[in-house]
Amino acid sequence: MNVNEKLDIQNILKDLDQYEPRRRGWTWRIPEKNLVMGENIYLDASKPLQNSIPLPAAKYFDFIDPQPIQVITSEIASGRFEDDIRRMRMAAWHGADHLMVIRTAGQSHFDGLIEGTPQGVGGVPISRKQVRAQRKALDLIEDEVGRPINYHSYVSGVAGPDIAVMFAEEGVNGAHQDPQYNVLYRNINMVRSFVDAAESKQIMSWANILQIDGAHNANATAMVAWKVMPELMVQHAINSLFSVKAGIKKENIALSTVPPTASPAPDIRINLPYAKALRDFFSDYKMRAQMNTKYMESSTREATVTHVLNMMISKLTSADIQSTITPDEGRNVPWHMYNVEACDTAKQALIGMDGLLELVELKEEGYLPEKVRELKERAVLFFEELISTGGYFEAVEKGFFIDSGIYPERNGDGISRKIDGGVGANTVYARDEDYMAPVTAHFGYNNIKQYGLCEGDNPSSLIGGCTFEDRSKIIYIDELDETDNVNVRMDETKKYRNTKLVKPEVEWLGDGTVVIDITLPTSIKYAEAASLEIAKQMNLMEAEVIHKEVLHPAEATRIQVKGKINFDIDLETLTLPKEPDILSDKEIRDYIEEHPMTIIAGTVGEDEHSVGLREIIDIKHGGIEKYGIKCIYLGTSVPISKLVDAAIEANADAILMSTIISHDDVHYKNMKKTHDLAVEKGVRDRLIIIAGGTQVTPELAKKQGVDAGFGRGTKGNHVASFLVKRKEEMDDN
Repeated sequence: MNVNEKLDIQNILKDLDQYEPRRRGWTWRIPEKNLVMGENIYLDASKPLQNSIPLPAAKYFDFIDPQPIQVITSEIASGRFEDDIRRMRMAAWHGADHLMVIRTAGQSHFDGLIEGTPQGVGGVPISRKQVRAQRKALDLIEDEVGRPINYHSYVSGVAGPDIAVMFAEEGVNGAHQDPQYNVLYRNINMVRSFVDAAESKQIMSWANILQIDGAHNANATAMVAWKVMPELMVQHAINSLFSVKAGIKKENIALSTVPPTASPAPDIRINLPYAKALRDFFSDYKMRAQMNTKYMESSTREATVTHVLNMMISKLTSADIQSTITPDEGRNVPWHMYNVEACDTAKQALIGMDGLLELVELKEEGYLPEKVRELKERAVLFFEELISTGGYFEAVEKGFFIDSGIYPERNGDGISRKIDGGVGANTVYARDEDYMAPVTAHFGYNNIKQYGLCEGDNPSSLIGGCTFEDRSKIIYIDELDETDNVNVRMDETKKYRNTKLVKPEVEWLGDGTVVIDITLPTSIKYAEAASLEIAKQMNLMEAEVIHKEVLHPAEATRIQVKGKINFDIDLETLTLPKEPDILSDKEIRDYIEEHPMTIIAGTVGEDEHSVGLREIIDIKHGGIEKYGIKCIYLGTSVPISKLVDAAIEANADAILMSTIISHDDVHYKNMKKTHDLAVEKGVRDRLIIIAGGTQVTPELAKKQGVDAGFGRGTKGNHVASFLVKRKEEMDDN
C-alpha cells in the first residue's frame, strides 16, 4: 500500500467471502531496553514503527518518534464501518495498536448475529462482514506501520457465545467479556449471563483472545464514583477467577481500571491508592487503564489534563494498556481529529515519563500504604458479606452493587436485578445425559468417550474439523437490506473517494461538517444564541453548539460551533431560546425517594425497535433507572391492551410507550388507543402516559390524549423531570 494513497475501500470489500485472517490471538509490543533514538536513550520504549507521524515537537529532535511500552487503545464508533477503516489507519500512524470498535447501542439485547452492514447508532453494528472487512484492512495497515495491531470488540449480551465463535473464526484479538456487565448494566438474566460467559470464555481461550472486563462501569454510573472502589475490586476478582476457571490464561486477562475520581477532586491522592491496591491484589493479571467517562464534558483541554494525570498513575503502577477516551463522550459525536489527538497525548505523556520508576518510588510508610490497606480490607469484607448472603446472585438482588456508600457504608441506591428476571430469563436448559457437540473449544462435559475419543481429544475431529479448523464450513452472508448497506452508502459518497474532490468531515466521509471556535464579549446565554445566529447566516444546516466555556460571566464566552464568520452579530436582535425545563438529578432523586414510582415500558404495535427506549430506561445510558424509578420493560411489539393491563396489575404510575414506525400515522393512532383504553378501564386519571420516538411531534402527541410526546434527542432526565412534575400536578389535584 502506497503511503501517499488513500485506502481503496472498494478493493477491501472485494472477495470478502474468500478472506482468511492471517493470525489469531493478542500481540504485545516488543520492548527495546535502552533504545537509542537521536541523542536520547529510552528505558521503557518498544520497537519503533516503520511509518508513523511523530509529535509536533519532533521537528526539534530529527523527527524521531519513540513508542512507549504500553499498548495504546483508540476507541472507534462512527456508525459506518467503512469510514472507521480510515480512522484506524490514522490512529495506527499515531501509535495506536489496540483498535476497539464500539458496538451500536442496544446490541447487547440482540439474540443472534447481525448479517450485512447496516449503519449504526452510537457505534457500529458488529457483523461478520464488518469484522472481516476491518480485519482485512488492518492487515494492510499493519504492513504499512510495521507493527501488529490488535482488533477488539464486545463478547457480551444474549448473543455472546455466537459472537465469540465469530470472533475466533475472524481473527479478532481482544474482546470485552464480563457477565456482570450483562447483569448490572444491560439487565440480562444472571443465570443466562454466567452460562453464556462460561462458553464464551472457553472459546476466547482457544483463540488466545485477550479478555477485558467491564467492572469500570460501576464508577461511571454510581452517584459518588470514588466510593465504589471496594466493590470494583470484588467485581474484578469475580470475573478474573471465573475466566481462569473457564480456561483463559492469566496473562490474557486484563482488568479495565478506571480512576474513580477526577480533578477538581484531589485526583492523585484518591486514585493512586486504588490503582496500587489493584496492582497488589491482581499482580498476575494485566491492567488496562481508561479515563472515567462520568467526568467527561465537551472540553478537549479538560479531557487532555485528566488523561495525562491518569497516565501518571499508569506509569507508577505499570499499566499494560493505555486507553484514550476523548471528549466524544461529552459531545456524543465521534471525531476523527480527537481520536488522533488522544493517541498523541498518550504517546507524548508516556514517552515524556520514560524511566519514571528509575527516578521515584511509591512510599512504603504513611498515607499511601495505609490507604491501600484500607481499600483492600474493605474489598475483602465486601466479598465476605457477599458470600455470607448467599453469593453473587443474591447480593445483586439485594442491591449490593453500584451503591454510593463506601463499604461497609450503604446508601441503599445500588442497582438491583432479580435472579429470575431480566432479558433472557428462563432460557437456560439442562443438557441431555448423552449430549455431545462435535465442536472445538466446547465448554463442559461432552460425552466424547461414547464416540471412541479420549479426554483431551478434539471432538470436532469426528466431523473433519468444525469452522475453527475448516473455514469452508463458515456460512458467509453478504448484504440483506437493499437500502441500508455499505454499497448504498459508498455510492452516495462516490465522488469523494479517490478523486480530487474533497469535502470537510468530522464523522463520515463527505458529511460536510466544519468546526469553528468563537470568542464573544458577552454572557454564556447570549454567546450561545449569537453563535447559532452566526451559523444560520453562514447557511449552515443543523447548527449545534458543541462546547461552551465561560471566560468571565460578563466579559466573554468561548463557543465551538460549526462554521466561520467575518461579520458582527447585534445581541439586541437575538431571541434567546427557551431553557429546557429540566429538574436537577438531586431534585428528581429526592422526589422519587419520598414518592416511589413504577413505570411500564414497551415498544407498541408491530414495532421491533428497542434501542431508543432502552437508552431512556437503562442506567448505563443515564436512563431513569438511575433516579430509583422502578422500570418494568415488556419488550417490543407489545399490544396496547398488554401495556395498559400491565400498568394496572403493577399499580404503575406511568406508561412509557415507544413508537418508531409511522406509516399511515400508526404511531399517533396507537397513542389514542392507549389513552382510550386507559379511560375505558377507569385508570386514565391516575396514569401518566408518555409516548416517544424519532417521528413523534410533542404537540401532535398531546392531541391524541397522552400526557407528553418526546421526539429525537430525548434523554432520560427529560422524561424523569416530566414524570416528577406531572405526578406533582396530579397529586395537587
